[in-house]
Amino acid sequence: MRRHHLSDPEVVLVAVTLVVGVWQGLVGAAACVFGAWVLRRPALVVVLCMVAGGLGWWAGERAWQQAQPRQLGPYTGWVELVSDPAPFGSGLRVTVEVDDERFDAWLYGGPRRKLADAQSGELVWLDGTRRALTATQRRALLRHVVGRFDVESTGDVVPGSALARASNRVRTNLRMAAEHTMAADDAALFTGLVIGDDSRQPPALIDAFRASGLSHLTAVSGQNVAFLLAAALPLLRRLRPWWRWAATIGVVGWFMALTRFEPSILRAGVMAMLAATAYVRGRQVRPVRLLALAGMVLVTIDPLLVWSVGFWLSVLATAGVCVIGPWLHPRLPGPSWLRLPAAVTLGAQVGVALPSLLVFGRLPVVSLPANLAAGPVAGFVMLYGLPAGMLASFLPAPWRTLVMLPADLGTRWVATVARVAAAVEPSPRWAAAWWLLGCACVLVWLRYRSRVAGDDVPS
Repeated sequence: MRRHHLSDPEVVLVAVTLVVGVWQGLVGAAACVFGAWVLRRPALVVVLCMVAGGLGWWAGERAWQQAQPRQLGPYTGWVELVSDPAPFGSGLRVTVEVDDERFDAWLYGGPRRKLADAQSGELVWLDGTRRALTATQRRALLRHVVGRFDVESTGDVVPGSALARASNRVRTNLRMAAEHTMAADDAALFTGLVIGDDSRQPPALIDAFRASGLSHLTAVSGQNVAFLLAAALPLLRRLRPWWRWAATIGVVGWFMALTRFEPSILRAGVMAMLAATAYVRGRQVRPVRLLALAGMVLVTIDPLLVWSVGFWLSVLATAGVCVIGPWLHPRLPGPSWLRLPAAVTLGAQVGVALPSLLVFGRLPVVSLPANLAAGPVAGFVMLYGLPAGMLASFLPAPWRTLVMLPADLGTRWVATVARVAAAVEPSPRWAAAWWLLGCACVLVWLRYRSRVAGDDVPS
């Protein structure tokens, strides 16, 4: 029997069936299988869709069953912080793990001040009561939080595992280098650009990045991973193939831990690992195929990612860059140096258009010029910031300021672009009108190009 190699669209179809199985259960999965049969896909593809749909349904049901607390009531002892404490109004929200179960705790007063500088992975002695989530707190289930922890008193804070200590030391050094050489807002933005640590960003700056369509710059993703591997390439290329593969997996895994395993970095990290595996085996895999495979791996491990807005924005933006961007690049007017970033930005914007409108109620019309102006500089800060920040943390004040100066200037530029773009962003109604006008102009241009190309064809 002839062996059938799955094409990229077929791999995407299997991945979609798995996701739909998690999201809509057996009915949704059956619809995808029926679609594969109607499209006359090979029998192997139909069978794989059936398996993926069933696996998705089972994994989704199991994930929701595990999202229920097994034990509630008083607790006194050590707990592990599974996320960095985040400001929440006048208090502090921390997520702790007790007996392999996660609980949210809101701290005020003395406990808030004591854990304000704590970090993920550290151990804290707590005395309090574990309670079930209320109806308004059900969204926390998507973070695998099964209840809330009412804290009565806090005790000592001690370092966690070796991996947690290593990643926390890097984050602390980067934050210290930025805070000693930059203004407070710029320092908070710097750590957001480099390692996705936006916990100290002021609300006004967060709103400016959202209004300008630049908030993705502070969500660590594939761009950060690419820059990290580019910085490590001089060392990696000296290794033999399989040692290089192991080192690449280790570097990417360490960076995922450093950036707290956010959905966007999970997607980017798994794609990088799959790409490294394909390369060492002498195979070339298209980005769309890597994206589909990474999605299947992640959704199988954590089915609740299907309900994560950050995960969908990352996946759809990457799909837009990989599919729509290359299609637009040769068709847009202007010089090549401008068409490439414009096509990439437009592809990403088209990819995230629907979830952005449904979840956030807006699609900034200034996002294209803002990304063209801020994107390359933000990329430089991402590439330069990590090694520069680590080096600066060990230098005396004058040299520290000199080393961090390029990152400081780049961070200021990105913040300025965000603020200016947010200031000129029109109201949602006018933004929709501008988007319609822009789409109409693009369609007219593409129509004109097709006619010119048709006239150039010799009869």
